[in-house]
Amino acid sequence: MMKKRALLSVSNKNSLARFAAGLVELGFEILSTGGTARSLREAGLAVTDVASVTGFPEMMDGRVKTLHPAIHGALLARRDVPEHMEAIASQNIAPIDLVCVNLYPFEETVARPDVTLAEAVENIDIGGPSMVRSAAKNYASVTIVVDPADYDLVLQELKSGDTTLETRKQLATKAFAHTSAYDAAITTYLSGQTMPDSLRLPYEKAFDLRYGENPHQKAAFYVESRAGEGSLARARQLSGIALSFVNLFDLDGAWNLVCEFDESAACIVKHANPCGCAIAPSLAEAFTAARDADPVSRFGGIIACNRVVDAQTAREIVVKGSLYHAIIAPGYDAEALELLQNRAGWGADLRILDAGTTLPREADIDFKRVSGGLLVQDLDRHELAASDLRVVTQIAPDEAQRRDLLFAWKCVKHLKSNAIAVAKNGSLLGAGAGQMNRVNSVELALRGAGEGARGAVLASDAFFPFDDGPAAAAQAGIAAIIQPGGSNRDADSIALCDREGVAMVFTGARHFKH
Repeated sequence: MMKKRALLSVSNKNSLARFAAGLVELGFEILSTGGTARSLREAGLAVTDVASVTGFPEMMDGRVKTLHPAIHGALLARRDVPEHMEAIASQNIAPIDLVCVNLYPFEETVARPDVTLAEAVENIDIGGPSMVRSAAKNYASVTIVVDPADYDLVLQELKSGDTTLETRKQLATKAFAHTSAYDAAITTYLSGQTMPDSLRLPYEKAFDLRYGENPHQKAAFYVESRAGEGSLARARQLSGIALSFVNLFDLDGAWNLVCEFDESAACIVKHANPCGCAIAPSLAEAFTAARDADPVSRFGGIIACNRVVDAQTAREIVVKGSLYHAIIAPGYDAEALELLQNRAGWGADLRILDAGTTLPREADIDFKRVSGGLLVQDLDRHELAASDLRVVTQIAPDEAQRRDLLFAWKCVKHLKSNAIAVAKNGSLLGAGAGQMNRVNSVELALRGAGEGARGAVLASDAFFPFDDGPAAAAQAGIAAIIQPGGSNRDADSIALCDREGVAMVFTGARHFKH
């Protein structure tokens, strides 16, 4: 009986020696190339060089080594087609039964800020994807392994003689996804365009979710292969029950908001909108202000903090009468983590996520699914400085009001349009979101702020089409308004503010969020 052969050539060498040793124990001959062969020999394993199989040495710094009929004939020959087997036998080609390949680290390479085009090109794998695709196409006879996580499954099944057809099919599907994502990453990098002519999105499934927005909807969480440290995709769950679709969506919104601020910041999100947000000298102060802004809506909310959570902050989180479903932060000190995990009533269920750091601000795209297509845009990275504020009223905001106007402007960016935010002393007091007309959003935000609206500031994500919004704000005691401007009726709103003694500034930019 012909000895089975396995071809191993990987860039990710995690658990490789153990896997290869298991194959040898099961009677496989190991074929390999370059650094993989050296690694296996250093582990004490016998290895046959691919060059001795092809009769040609590795060429051009390894650019050509496996692109040969002796390799691809051995992979593609159908065992159930006599003509195929006769063809390879006539050329003294023995079948290859298992291929373990993962590709040059292209994405890791181009993620480096100092990478050159030449370096990127040298990390485009050619032979690897070819072997993966050949083996995957012939999954009826060949086992293709691209992920070290599958080593144990493969070895376990091989102990019974061979992998099952269903397993080989699943591994082949995973292999084609692997090469597809790889090609997509190369296309995205080489295009050098924010909006390329062809869009390929390399995402891999992180885990299945219990359900989607509703129990009758299936759902899963897919992670962008180039997602960086500090993104939700790379956050570690330290404790708590499984994350849900809505948890993840709200966690992302909360995390993006607190990462807007250089100061200590905390927020609470419910149904994709912040119901509390604050900045303060300490995280505990920021959280307390965010918590107390809306005692009703905060119940069952999602918390985000942009500083390591300390014990004092944790004690404010676990106060009697509170309930939260998840929290994300750059880290937790030991006492804070213990307090959060052991909160009587809900601590064991609280999903605690460690993002490792605050969100990186690399350029990126945002997209929304529509029937039959995608809407793609740059992420809203617009930032506003105090010097950008254009005062359009007779009264100008004072220094404290300017700080609150900039704070409210960041908050309103994260509310669903039509969006209004009322803030004072670095704290969000009331929010109006997702309304079909702007004055309704104003009224909701003012109602949420209550008496706190007096002397507060108000931010609008887009211009006021009429002066009814500013009129309602002035009647509630709002002292200053920030809005984009640009309406045909701006003069009406300015005149109203001048009559009521309200300062108003224009930004020249809007923050629609749908």
